[in-house]
Amino acid sequence: MTVVYLDALFLLNLAVNYLLLLAAGKLAGEPLRRGWLGLGAALGALYAAAVFLPGMEFLLHPLCKLGAGVLMLLCAYHRSSHLLRVTLVFLGVSAAFGGGIFAITLLGGRGLALKNGIFYSAMDLRLILLSAAGCYALLTLVFRRSARHGFRELRTAAVSFQGRTVRLTALVDTGNTLADPVTGRPVLVAEGEKLRALLPAARVDLRDPVAALEALSPLSTRFRLLPYRAVGVDCGFLLAMHSDGVQVGQESYGDILVALSPTPVSDGGGYSALIGA
Repeated sequence: MTVVYLDALFLLNLAVNYLLLLAAGKLAGEPLRRGWLGLGAALGALYAAAVFLPGMEFLLHPLCKLGAGVLMLLCAYHRSSHLLRVTLVFLGVSAAFGGGIFAITLLGGRGLALKNGIFYSAMDLRLILLSAAGCYALLTLVFRRSARHGFRELRTAAVSFQGRTVRLTALVDTGNTLADPVTGRPVLVAEGEKLRALLPAARVDLRDPVAALEALSPLSTRFRLLPYRAVGVDCGFLLAMHSDGVQVGQESYGDILVALSPTPVSDGGGYSALIGA
């Protein structure tokens, strides 16, 4: 008879669920809200523990398993506008992880088992937590290395200007090479409507950056025109402001230029700013 310790079972599935949700979010380019990820992982771990309670065998039904997975994803990424995409990525990551466990089992490994979709291990609890920490460190290292080759990730950006701050979601993209032609520093391109609260009282039309600059010049000297090139645009201009500071995720870019786009920068609305990595 196999003895199952619910505390070890819960912690193991909590760690595995968190890593799977984290990997799915990073691969899908979703903003990572650690608290919601942890709550989603905890719900999945509670389901895994409940399966082994007396009289709860009905939870092994495929519909119950599907419901538990959907509940995890809704909890972790309920604010996402691309829930279907992150769901498909999560299913792919979970399948790959399950395949890896199956391969270890075939090779004679006995440390970690997968039964009825539930992860269990007879290893010492401290070793389980240490292994989970090692997996997280490895996952972080892999994604940091991949950042050198086509890295794209969503992060929370804070733009400060004249004592006021606006927060928005920014896409960090190595393919974005827009820079200040004077200093060579990166430029944050943001939807102008998202930063209206930072602009002076004068109402300006960002679709006409020259006229907008003329309207703002008497009120502030911290605005200028920024030339840019894009697909279908050989030489265009954006109204840009010299910020007090821009922070994207945990990285501070200092008082860089913020270009005000008259149109959305994301076709799906998942982010409202762009900056080069």
